[in-house]
Amino acid sequence: MLVYVLNKYGKPLMPCKPSKARKLLKEGKAKVVRKEPFTIQLLYGSSGYKQPITLGVDAGSKSIGLSATTENKELFAAEVEIRDDIPKLISQKRQYRKGRRFRKTRYRKPRFLNRVHSRKKQKQADATQPYGRQGNWLAPSVEHKIKSHIKLIDLVHSILPITTIVVEVASFDIQKIKNPNIEGKQYQQGEQLDFWNVREYVLWRDNYTCQRCKDKSKDKRLNVHHIESRQIGGNAPSNLITLCETCHKDYHDGKIKLDFKRGQKFKDATSMNIMRWTLYNRLKDLYSNVHLTYGYITKNTRIQNSLTKTHRIDALCISGHPQAKQLDYYYHIKEVRRHNRQIHKAKILKGGIRKLNQAPYLVHGFRLFDKVKYKGIECFIFGRRSTGYFDIRKLDGTVIHRSAKSKDLILVSKAKTLLWERRENSAFLSPLPYLP
Repeated sequence: MLVYVLNKYGKPLMPCKPSKARKLLKEGKAKVVRKEPFTIQLLYGSSGYKQPITLGVDAGSKSIGLSATTENKELFAAEVEIRDDIPKLISQKRQYRKGRRFRKTRYRKPRFLNRVHSRKKQKQADATQPYGRQGNWLAPSVEHKIKSHIKLIDLVHSILPITTIVVEVASFDIQKIKNPNIEGKQYQQGEQLDFWNVREYVLWRDNYTCQRCKDKSKDKRLNVHHIESRQIGGNAPSNLITLCETCHKDYHDGKIKLDFKRGQKFKDATSMNIMRWTLYNRLKDLYSNVHLTYGYITKNTRIQNSLTKTHRIDALCISGHPQAKQLDYYYHIKEVRRHNRQIHKAKILKGGIRKLNQAPYLVHGFRLFDKVKYKGIECFIFGRRSTGYFDIRKLDGTVIHRSAKSKDLILVSKAKTLLWERRENSAFLSPLPYLP
């Protein structure tokens, strides 16, 4: 294990061994400034010796790989799960707002054509315009992913004297994924060519036949049905199917079930195509020595050095030092939101009363996502009751205890937006499935 070191002015130095850190702390020459990852700050002047360190960043839509290396040694390794609940929460907020406006202003017309995404974007960003009306506007989910990448890079920069940052900018040809043999003008001739709209294409694709009863109901009225809700799956043809009026009504009445599964999703690939250059350009504005690389280079480096495919191993290859001695541990980090700001429950009780949604901030001195120790096992609070019992788990969802008493818990660290868990890296295998 390495201990990260800051000089007395807060600037990062090269990390040291735990034995040296213990000696400095015992002699009063240093103080602890961060527990995860463990970092100390010197209280005296030092020579400030540094080595060239490269930070490799395997950017992703759901997971991020980080690896900081010198020419022959790895100094930091992490895999990060970033939040993917932003679209769902924004959609939920929109529904609550719509219901509130209907209750309080029943004669007011609903909002229409005044959303940020419905405004005509400027071709170039105008600094005089408020955020959201500039030409570089991005969807909140994509914006948050970019900020998560930058936040993590800033964190590593604050504990190690990084000299170079290398980011992998992944480019996905979605049409090539759909049709490996596509070429030339076929890129301009999509599956909906010569059709008026998506509905007409889906009806033609399904041969104007109900895909459940195969016209056994003799109902000639056809509906285009969303396999997944439009909120989640969108209006892509792969999420639409033809049903007759009878089957469509029976499904919504709960009389029948549909066993159809939507086609392949390209949500993560699309997100990466949108965010890759914005991330690179923002990093160049923040740091002086930023470079980019591509996925095929990373893959070639990994295969030549006989390394397994994980996010942190990809980041090691991206750093340019695939043969550097790896750490025997890595940090598994999960990003969570700090607080649920919903004030009331959605369900309206008799008399128009809505119960408060706010649980107590502290329950017996603990709150949600606090890191605690239970019988020698470090875990996190994932659920709490006002009576003082807690649901505690590991970051991978492993249940330690569903109803642990507060007196059996020892607080390790307070809840933050990044939850840290140190994992052994002896086999160099990732517990995370590889996600783009």
